[in-house]
Amino acid sequence: MPKLDLSKVPVKTGSIYPEPYASMMKGRSSLRLGEAGGLTQYGVNLVTLEPGALSSLRHWHLNEDEFVMVTAGECVLIDDQGEHPMLPGDCAAFPAGDGNGHHFVNRSDRIAQFLVVGTRAPREVATYSDVDMKVEMSGGKAVFTYRDGTRWDGPR
Repeated sequence: MPKLDLSKVPVKTGSIYPEPYASMMKGRSSLRLGEAGGLTQYGVNLVTLEPGALSSLRHWHLNEDEFVMVTAGECVLIDDQGEHPMLPGDCAAFPAGDGNGHHFVNRSDRIAQFLVVGTRAPREVATYSDVDMKVEMSGGKAVFTYRDGTRWDGPR
């Protein structure tokens, strides 16, 4: 595969989350590097967090492994064990099925970036740790429910 021209990789902004959570992702963007390179078995994304931005709601994956390496700036990993400062070169791994809800927050006054590498399972379930919501992904479609499986129609 030839070298990727990052200037030609579209910047993805926004979120698949329903409101009010979608608005909370302001200041987060990513480059879908794996997709741009034609990868189909795993995803590779370069995520950028503006100052004050969140990477996602705190979550964990049922079927997909996730690996993160900070490449620029600084951010804070927040998981079930607390807060962990992350600097360039610091890494974190989240095995599939481990219920350790996690996300990254940029509390600095500079841009932070990190590389995310993760499995692409044909069917995925992500559970959100701090809100009563989960998402099931299959065939490129996302279906949000409450944790008990009933249709999601807003925060409880």
